Amino acid sequence: MLIRLLATLLVSACLPPALSSAESQASTRALAPLKSVETPLTLPGAETFIYQELPPEPMRLHVFKPAGWSAADRRPAWIHFFGGGFLNGTPLQSAGYGRNAAKLGLVGIAVDYRVKNRHGTDATQCVADARAALHWVQTHATELGIDPQRVVVSGSSAGGHLALWTAITATPWGSDPATAPLHPPAALILLSAAADTSESGGQRSDRFAGHGLALSPQHQLDARMPPVLMFHGDADTVVPYQYAVALDEKLRATGNACEFVTLPGGAHNLGTQEERAIIAAKSNAFLERLKILPVQPGLP
Repeated sequence: MLIRLLATLLVSACLPPALSSAESQASTRALAPLKSVETPLTLPGAETFIYQELPPEPMRLHVFKPAGWSAADRRPAWIHFFGGGFLNGTPLQSAGYGRNAAKLGLVGIAVDYRVKNRHGTDATQCVADARAALHWVQTHATELGIDPQRVVVSGSSAGGHLALWTAITATPWGSDPATAPLHPPAALILLSAAADTSESGGQRSDRFAGHGLALSPQHQLDARMPPVLMFHGDADTVVPYQYAVALDEKLRATGNACEFVTLPGGAHNLGTQEERAIIAAKSNAFLERLKILPVQPGLP
């Protein structure tokens, strides 16, 4: 009954329509800079923390705690990074993921990171912030009531790029080795991930201050990566399907565990009811296989 309930929760709530719509709009606006976007300082239902003191403003993450949470729980956590082409987006787009992770008994975390149209930065800072966010979560594991070695990281579009970088050992150009993750994620869930930013054959290399290849996760993967579940629509015109095929092939060629789910006719936002149901069910099964679901508080 418990597993059936978890599956029902995921199918009905994991990817709310408003969340998918917001991410789609952020991605399609990537080449049309926003005139004015306010950074949300808090999110309803979340506890907010500063994970980096940076100009022009500190970087925050928003923590959604499950019912019955206590600091002694050592629960798994789920971090989500929003998309927006490294130019746009806010953690409002990740709030649905955080809330639904909490409904499943995990500690859900919606991370903000610097993007060009709010902070005037390039995409190398996006990567630096993502790694620093996971570092902060792991170093504050006791306070957050989580197991620092059981953190699931997911991301949509540009956020998928960042999720991959939290699992790569080498310090990328523009990042501080002192803020590298303490442990790789327990698992990665990638949605329409922008995995190739190389100058030759990739996308958006111009957004990485001349370091597109060095910041291309597909070209910098560790020999051993965490288990990966990836979703991509074969009609995606923002991050074309062939990029996902190439990432899957590279992961499998090096002996890594990768489950690649093609969504026929799927566009970039993967926002239809059927697509959300597939993503929810597959994500549920993936986390069950890894013993992350169902959550059992207090277990090491």
